[in-house]
Amino acid sequence: MFLTKKFFQVGQTTDALDTFVHDFIVTHEAYPSPLNYKHFPKSVCTSVNNVACHGIPDDRKLEDGDIINIDVTVFYKGYHGDCSKTFLVGNVDDLGRELVQATETCLNDAIAICRPGRKFNEIGSFIEKRSRSLGFTVIPAFIGHGIGHYFHGPPDIFHITNDYSGEMQAGMTFTIEPVLSHGGKEILILEDDWTAVTLDFARTAQFEHTVLITDTGAEVLTTPSV
Repeated sequence: MFLTKKFFQVGQTTDALDTFVHDFIVTHEAYPSPLNYKHFPKSVCTSVNNVACHGIPDDRKLEDGDIINIDVTVFYKGYHGDCSKTFLVGNVDDLGRELVQATETCLNDAIAICRPGRKFNEIGSFIEKRSRSLGFTVIPAFIGHGIGHYFHGPPDIFHITNDYSGEMQAGMTFTIEPVLSHGGKEILILEDDWTAVTLDFARTAQFEHTVLITDTGAEVLTTPSV
């Protein structure tokens, strides 16, 4: 991911982040996949604090202690690539920092178990157990997905214990993108039909990579620069 911590300062608006990302993408002859996707009005998703995912950038200014996930997908030379990262804004409390670290740990550890012959549903059971051991809860409503020439498609990648069928094979690409909370599992979709918030106002964090299954394991196609 090409964004760095300097963009996530107190007083910065999520609209400004959206503008920067949009301009960067189109300057590099790519297209921001979320823009106009099922009427989504912006080029990225910006999800702050208790927004679990799909937050729409606006004129809200980031405040000291916020945590913010930015989800970037681009279409370039016939393929989509999807990734997200949660950033700390200013002085985030210990619980917020632990939540962010635990979510990234769950993603990275789940990627590490991927290889040909591994069942897709093992990702979910692994992440659920790992998150519980770290003291956090997986929001089950949001899943990873196959990606390539299409933005979203099979396989479905659940982040909790599940019975989804199928095995990984070399050449497959899909996303893993767990959302963790320090509260409950329930979410509500707001009237904009996109923004998902926790019912108990608990903060959430999310990390995401696009993964390619190789002959011997898995390769991350969306390695961040920060």
